[in-house]
Amino acid sequence: MSYVDQAGFDQVRLWLSSRCGITFPDHKSDLLRQRMGRVLRRFDFNDLNHLAGELTKPSAQTIQMAVMDAASINHTYFYREPEVLERFMEIAFPTFKDRDEFRIWSAAASTGDEAHTIAMMIAEEMGPSVLSKVNILGTDISGPVVDRAELGVYHKRHLSLTDPALVRKYLTPMGIDQFRVNQNVRDRCTFRRMNLKATPYPFSRPFQAVFCRNILYYFDKADQAATVRAIYDVTEPGGWLVTSVTESIRDLGTLWEPVASGLYRRTK
Repeated sequence: MSYVDQAGFDQVRLWLSSRCGITFPDHKSDLLRQRMGRVLRRFDFNDLNHLAGELTKPSAQTIQMAVMDAASINHTYFYREPEVLERFMEIAFPTFKDRDEFRIWSAAASTGDEAHTIAMMIAEEMGPSVLSKVNILGTDISGPVVDRAELGVYHKRHLSLTDPALVRKYLTPMGIDQFRVNQNVRDRCTFRRMNLKATPYPFSRPFQAVFCRNILYYFDKADQAATVRAIYDVTEPGGWLVTSVTESIRDLGTLWEPVASGLYRRTK
């Protein structure tokens, strides 16, 4: 592999870190090069030096979006890390399930698998009629995956961890191994493009729970701390933060109180 474009590579990596909070340490350099290869081919750039030179121009919005989309991590599936989801339903959800309305945020929602999973879990717990009280916001930095989330159509590989009975109950076959989330679930999930690094977050009403899973470890420590602080500020007292089992926030100087692995509460 040629590294004649190392300066351009470093500029692209720095831009991603400062603009999006997405970091690619040295041991992930090959992964970033692979992902940026898609951008080079799309715009017919010679190398990463060429890309870096175009990236900061005032008219480079389309290129910037392509770089962010290629760099962001979009691999996800329904019922990911079921042990965390079970703890949320057993410990956190009962603290607000009797409200007339509740708001849940799926940050870094990717293609919407998590948001739709949350709605399905709540419907299973309390019956489909409760969905009228549920408002789930899913956000992601990548425009194309937000569009896919809004469509609600998934290949069967996204459902590999989902009970077939739940697939039959909440999704409809679309042919060629495709399934679409049923309308009553899709109606409760709204998806928007958002950069988690753009703090403070622009929400006028607080959330009862925020899911921020499998994204923090792509941020450096300072951005991790800023993100969980900003989430704290838009979560109501007594509300919850759900992270991945591999993402501990205990060493970030946060006000979140740990309750169980991957589960934290705002107590003040």
